[in-house]
Amino acid sequence: MRKPKRILQRTLCVLLAVCFFWCLTLLYSILSNSDQMGLNQSETGLRQDGKVWVKTSSVKEIMKLTAKFVDDLLNIVQPSDELSSQSLLKDYKVELQALQIKMEAEGEKEQMRDEMIKELRSDKVHLQQQVVHLEDLLKLKAEKDAEDDQVKGGEQCPLPPMDGYPECKGKLKWMKEMWQSDPCYSSYGVNGSLCSFLIYLSEIESWCPVLPSRASAVENSEEGREQAVVRESLKGLYPSLENQAQFRWIHERIQSMEEIWVEAGHTLSAKYNLTQRKAKQILVHPGVVTDESGLKIAHTAFTGGPLGELVQWSDLISALHILGHHLHLSASIPSLKRFLGIKTRSCPPPRLLKVEANLIYTDIIGLKQIQTVLQTSWIKYKCVIRVLDSFGTEPDFNHATWAIEHNLKSPFGGLNLIPQQFYTMFPHTPDNTFLGFVVQHQLSSEKNERLKFTKRQNQALVYGKRARFWEGKEDYLDVIHKHMEIHGTVDESAQIPSYVRNHGIIKGTEVQALLRQSKVFVGLSFPYEGPAPLEALANGCVFLNPRLHPPQSSLNSEFFKGKPNIREVTSQHPYAEAIGEPYVWTVDMHNSTDVERALSAILNQSIEPYVPYEFTSEGMLQRVNALIENQEFCHSTGRWPPGSSLHVVEAEAAVSCKQACRKAGLICEPAFFPNLNSAESLANHNVECQTSESSDRHVVLPAYDNIHKHCMFQSDPLLFSCVRSDESLIRLCPCRDYIKDQLLHSPSDLQQVQQLEKSPITKLCQRATSTITAPSQVSVA
Repeated sequence: MRKPKRILQRTLCVLLAVCFFWCLTLLYSILSNSDQMGLNQSETGLRQDGKVWVKTSSVKEIMKLTAKFVDDLLNIVQPSDELSSQSLLKDYKVELQALQIKMEAEGEKEQMRDEMIKELRSDKVHLQQQVVHLEDLLKLKAEKDAEDDQVKGGEQCPLPPMDGYPECKGKLKWMKEMWQSDPCYSSYGVNGSLCSFLIYLSEIESWCPVLPSRASAVENSEEGREQAVVRESLKGLYPSLENQAQFRWIHERIQSMEEIWVEAGHTLSAKYNLTQRKAKQILVHPGVVTDESGLKIAHTAFTGGPLGELVQWSDLISALHILGHHLHLSASIPSLKRFLGIKTRSCPPPRLLKVEANLIYTDIIGLKQIQTVLQTSWIKYKCVIRVLDSFGTEPDFNHATWAIEHNLKSPFGGLNLIPQQFYTMFPHTPDNTFLGFVVQHQLSSEKNERLKFTKRQNQALVYGKRARFWEGKEDYLDVIHKHMEIHGTVDESAQIPSYVRNHGIIKGTEVQALLRQSKVFVGLSFPYEGPAPLEALANGCVFLNPRLHPPQSSLNSEFFKGKPNIREVTSQHPYAEAIGEPYVWTVDMHNSTDVERALSAILNQSIEPYVPYEFTSEGMLQRVNALIENQEFCHSTGRWPPGSSLHVVEAEAAVSCKQACRKAGLICEPAFFPNLNSAESLANHNVECQTSESSDRHVVLPAYDNIHKHCMFQSDPLLFSCVRSDESLIRLCPCRDYIKDQLLHSPSDLQQVQQLEKSPITKLCQRATSTITAPSQVSVA
């Protein structure tokens, strides 16, 4: 009974072992399949590192434990006397050992597979590095090929001289890097070569000089531009003026003077050959009249506001139109943008090239508006800009860096223009250009007929439309009232002496009628340097000009504070002061004796109307035409005035070139400073330079130290100055002669332009309404 029981136990143990082994085999199969899937994933790049190894290791450990378990089981259940059962179990053990060996072999294969995958990954990384390296080599080769192309282009397009084009090299560098940033460049023929860059930057955007090989083609296109013909009417201006309310006062003045301008055009055409001129596209943008400026000058012009700037703009517009040029008038930011064609692309659209401005007339406010609208691209127009600047901008205020370093910073300075690009109302300083205006001394035939029998009365007309001009002047006016009746054209609300007959704010023609009735036009010391005193002289009325104690400037006057100059104004009207007696009597209005002396002389004299030629419509036409045809700031060639008019004068220490030239009966000409800015030039004028240097630390150069024979030359052309002096340096000054009553010209200048019929000076000194000779030459501070 015991023996069958033991056999049954052994049989049960064997069955259990077989079941257990079958379960482990199933588990191994599942894990192997899972492991094989992980392996396949690794081969497609989706298997994560380490997963397969973890799973394989788990299978091996299980099989090792299984084999050990079977050994232990056999040891337990194996009887010593049952050989058949033992043999059966040993067969299973052998099978398990074989399975273990097979699994170990599979593990080695798996390890080899992992190593192969690692090698493949390493090869892939290496291959990627090789591809990157190859791409770099290809890029370098492409750049080298481009450089070779540009070198070849450079042989065909050698860089011309860059004088007058300081931005050219920087633009070439920009174009080399960015020409593909906008397809519009390709539309203009830019293809990456130096040649195409130069052609675009010289002929489309004007940053660079025109290539010598293409100069003739450009000249031919210029020749194709229509001729400027002196016009017979101003009516072509009226639609543009009527469409912009800011030009209302300007429009009325232009209309009132049309007959005068047309006659002046005829007279000038008869004297000069004005047929060989090209019509220019000219933008006129008076920033002072724009609503955006906030000054409201255009709106207050009819209620006693300042008129000086509006007078100058009116006459400039009239002169430009009569001379045959094409005007584009702008009086607002939107109209400015329309003309300039604010673009969204990198290069200008073709339609804008047809109306590209050859000249831009603006003022300091307008220039700042242009800079805001165009941002950095305003530099393209820099050399064609002319800035109307009533009181002038001196070189050291204009130079931005110098002004900051020397505490001369001004809200109107630091523009870094060539000083002669500033156009003044009067010839304040030779460093700027005198533009002027027209003294409205002539009236239409109908108005002249009405005033023909107007008789001069023993009366004075006071120069002052605002109540504040009259404040504190009672004693001065009392002295004048002893000798004559006093009239005024002042705001009705003003508190003025009861004996003044006030006409209120009236039209210009009515003011002229009052001037023709009066003997004296009385200045009140303010406003400074307006057009009215010259209009008084044009109507035969003497100007009583108050002297200023001390002279007023930006250093001591609230009015001049912030203006970019330190010019001293010695009287209410320095230009009139230089004309002198009998037309202008400059007096100390706080000295009753001085005023009495002047009034007695005035009452005992009789004068004819007088207008300097440069303030007539013909004189202004002549001057504006000369400036348009000759004044050039975009290129260094063709300097004007002609070198034949140069006279060199030595200025003593502490004396400016302006003073030294004037003392010699000449005028300082800043365009000639480069002619003297070298040791060779000074040697030609008997100045010995034992040592020399170039410097930008002075505004009086070229100059020399006479003790040490040390010469100094100007390294910054923007710092050439006629008006500055130095106590330790002697200046060599470039002066020129000039025609009386037309400071812009010298006799040699006009003789080069054309041959006058008889005597040039006699012709030009004739005055439209004067029958006497002016007592002094007008070369003024």
